[in-house]
Amino acid sequence: MGANTAENTTLRLKAVLDVLAEGVWTDQKLNAGAVLGEAIARVPLNEFERELLSGGIPRGHKTLTTATAKLVKAGWLVKGRSGWTITEDGQRATVAFADPAAFAAALDAGTPVPADTPLPAAPAVKPAATAAEKPSKTAPKAAKVAGKVADKAAKLVEEAVAPVAKAVRKRKSADKAPAAEAPAAATPDATETPAVSVETIEQPEAVAVAGDFNVLLGAPANWAPEYDESQMELDVVDQLWKLAADLPAGTYSFKIALNRSWDENFGAFGAFDGANHEVHHGGGQLVIHYDHRTRDIVFA
Repeated sequence: MGANTAENTTLRLKAVLDVLAEGVWTDQKLNAGAVLGEAIARVPLNEFERELLSGGIPRGHKTLTTATAKLVKAGWLVKGRSGWTITEDGQRATVAFADPAAFAAALDAGTPVPADTPLPAAPAVKPAATAAEKPSKTAPKAAKVAGKVADKAAKLVEEAVAPVAKAVRKRKSADKAPAAEAPAAATPDATETPAVSVETIEQPEAVAVAGDFNVLLGAPANWAPEYDESQMELDVVDQLWKLAADLPAGTYSFKIALNRSWDENFGAFGAFDGANHEVHHGGGQLVIHYDHRTRDIVFA
């Protein structure tokens, strides 16, 4: 661990690349929340960094999320809606700047990766047949690490979300069969797309946009999923939750919170309790759509 937050953040940025590089070797696709979580697990938060900010996010987690922009600027990381991807230059950076001090200096100075730097070599793996016979002895260390990271992230999301989904399914099970038949009866033209019934998609009781602009919506406080002014409305036709608001130009942060509390919330890339969504708004009407099937948002 570094001596201060700045050094710790740099070490975590290096860990982000290392985790993604290990994922390339093992063909593991990790979402942003899982990558950030593993980076923090490798470089734990100190007492100051564990302090919760107004949105309930640890200071160190927020700092790391913001700092990943440096990796994007360096051309080592690409952020997409389906997850984060390390570039070939990013993979080579883990070789060229393997030493933490060299990595920090290169990132701060914008030092390009030397052209002759090879891609990191994955640990040797025995032939498939032999490996299948003794998986515990032949699996490369990197594969085990990346596999554990993916399993840990998946388990965390499953444990947090599954009880809610199970309760909703149980509550609606009696109505599910009739609802499934309704679209076919209401759509005589086979070329038309059947309308989706509310009962066919498990929806929360309420969805809020909780962020640093709730006061501008008329709520008594920011980051407040409990107030009416923060709530979205469900469009029963396309099954999207929507909120439209006139906001001044600026950069805003928010998360999606369900059922008027922080117990179940989703951030960037639909990650459970993930990093904040951020939007650079030019001013005027901002329309936010939330799709509960993907746990993510789009701007209309």
